[in-house]
Amino acid sequence: MHLNTLKKFSFLFVFVLLVQSCFPVSSIAQTPSLYDRLGGVYTIAAVVDGLLKNEIIAKNVKVVDALGKITKAGLKYRITEFVSQATGGPEKYTGRTMKDSHAALGITDIEWDATVGELLKSLAKFNVPKKEQDDLIAVVATTKGDIVTAKAPPPPPPPSLPAPQAQPPTAP
Repeated sequence: MHLNTLKKFSFLFVFVLLVQSCFPVSSIAQTPSLYDRLGGVYTIAAVVDGLLKNEIIAKNVKVVDALGKITKAGLKYRITEFVSQATGGPEKYTGRTMKDSHAALGITDIEWDATVGELLKSLAKFNVPKKEQDDLIAVVATTKGDIVTAKAPPPPPPPSLPAPQAQPPTAP
């Protein structure tokens, strides 16, 4: 009886090995990375290019100042590299940390929000599905604490009201 059980176990073990060899682990359905769902490096580069061509971004004094230290093509490359790595792609980001590269720019929450809005427009322009847009914005949001380093200036005080004019006395 013991020998019979051992034969059954051996047969089952060999059967499992045969089945596994027919279906390698890599062929088992896996959830694609955000990088793959975005369309890979070419789509990411196109979206980044669209973002950098945006008038609001291109005319931002802080972006122009940053371009004094790196070319527009270099900036596009670095952003593409960063997004590719952050979304699970094979590219490796080789630039400075987000904190170091943005420290001197004094970016405010208002500027951050405007840039995220423009990124969403660029993603929509390239027909990136809503779920992937949301997932990418969630990844990008993890860098906000390192990028936003300045407080927005306080709003101007409301205009003061003119002083009341003295009323001439009325005759009795």
